[in-house]
Amino acid sequence: MGMTDPIADMLARMRNALMVRHQEVVVPHSKMKEAMAVLFSEEGYVRDFRVANDGNRKNIIIHLKYNDHGESVIRGMKRVSKPGQRVYVNTKNLKPVLGGLGNGVVSTSRGIKTVKQCITEKVGGEYICQIW
Repeated sequence: MGMTDPIADMLARMRNALMVRHQEVVVPHSKMKEAMAVLFSEEGYVRDFRVANDGNRKNIIIHLKYNDHGESVIRGMKRVSKPGQRVYVNTKNLKPVLGGLGNGVVSTSRGIKTVKQCITEKVGGEYICQIW
């Protein structure tokens, strides 16, 4: 399949790491993925992350988060906009994810924002993914 969709790759790596209860997951760096890691961290879906440079390439190391019972805080993730089929939303079309229990990531003209931020700030953009 290759790296045709780096975002889907990041979500898949996170999903796989969570299934086997890893503490961290490494994804190749991009500005978009770093911005997503910031949001996931701010929204409490991951513990934290750091950007590491091993000389020839940058990676994002995401520290995954589990609750007291050892279950992943993240229940699911879904890619919304895809390279072959982009999904754009305006504020009117944006609905809270799972009635507000989840969140989404939107790439706006003002940077990467959560669905909640977009609704508050009345800004739309490319609907990257959902997380809950």
